[in-house]
Amino acid sequence: MSTPSSDIAFTPRIKAIQAKRGSRANYARMEERGGFRTELTDDLAQFLSGVDTAFLATANAAGQPYAQHRGGPKGFIKILGPRTLGFADYKGNRQYITTGNLAENDRAFLFLMDYAHRRRVKIWGRARAVADDDALVARLMPEAYDARPEQAILFEVEAWDINCPQHIPQKIDASDVEQVLLQLKARIARLEAENAALRGTSSLNKSG
Repeated sequence: MSTPSSDIAFTPRIKAIQAKRGSRANYARMEERGGFRTELTDDLAQFLSGVDTAFLATANAAGQPYAQHRGGPKGFIKILGPRTLGFADYKGNRQYITTGNLAENDRAFLFLMDYAHRRRVKIWGRARAVADDDALVARLMPEAYDARPEQAILFEVEAWDINCPQHIPQKIDASDVEQVLLQLKARIARLEAENAALRGTSSLNKSG
């Protein structure tokens, strides 16, 4: 029997803890179906199209972990193949911790949040920084985005999973709220104009 993809997260020690605390049976049934998903499906593509922020976790050769925020316009993480994701990596504070970690240890993890719909996606895989491919960087660079790309990050997906919405607070992006407010203001302006026109018509009828 092949190893379930969820073993990328569920080590023997973790499975022992699950058994001790009563959740092992549920995950064993998932493992019988193969574990976590591995192919980049249409529903994941739709999720990624709305993502404007991500957290990329890496570790150096000694195992010291590090997590770094990555962001951009919605859809900045692009699907490049059946199991390949990519995004442009912009110039920042130039510490290069993520780049250095990936040069020593290519294991990586993406944590993606959708606060508006209370969803989160976890993606395990291997990643590498590509600094010498201008065409790739141009392909991944969001159109008309005011940032200076320095390299590309390619992420080969080994497994991914969607968490339940429990304990995720619902938060709305300021830009989405602004769009709704603009629509409401425009509607109020139309209604006020219609109301003024009706009052004017009513006044004319009375005077006539």
